[in-house]
Amino acid sequence: MGRIFCIIGKSSSGKDTIYKRLLRNYSLHLKKIVPYTTRPIREGEHDGVEYHFTTTDELERLKGENKIIECRSYDTVYGRWYYFTVKDRQIDLDKNNYLIIGTLQSFTMTRDYFGKDKVIPVYVELEDGERLSRALRREKRQKEPRYEEMCRRFLADSRDFSEEKLKAAGIDRYFYNRNLNECTDAIINYIAELIR
Repeated sequence: MGRIFCIIGKSSSGKDTIYKRLLRNYSLHLKKIVPYTTRPIREGEHDGVEYHFTTTDELERLKGENKIIECRSYDTVYGRWYYFTVKDRQIDLDKNNYLIIGTLQSFTMTRDYFGKDKVIPVYVELEDGERLSRALRREKRQKEPRYEEMCRRFLADSRDFSEEKLKAAGIDRYFYNRNLNECTDAIINYIAELIR
């Protein structure tokens, strides 16, 4: 029986870097699930790699075909953006274990869809000051920095990942990303134990 390991955490906590390292760890044999979004592509991103970049019309078509596993929307300073996971050919739990990056909300919806025994949270935590510094550095590299959106996300994360919400979602294990190598190794060991 395959499992879906869901990397979750606040923005700029290191989820993307850890995700890439886990996929490169061939001993785990994890397949990736690429989510979908209607937000604009950022500089350095590639369609089908970080996300499938799509439209609200396509989202509505997929909803009509009953292919949406989970869907969230965010009212940003640039309009409403949707993020969602699609029941497409990416997922076959009879054959593989998977890795996906998500939010607390996407984790709980995916867990409810597939079952608690099949969807495992991997919560990455980092001190807020360090997260804000990382977010600012990343945003400065963009051709058109979106500082307002960066600040909105930072503040929203405090609410979205409150202790109460983490507890309600059944998340009681944190992986602290003070040191990237140590954090990644701890996650690798955790996943390896579960897929043996």
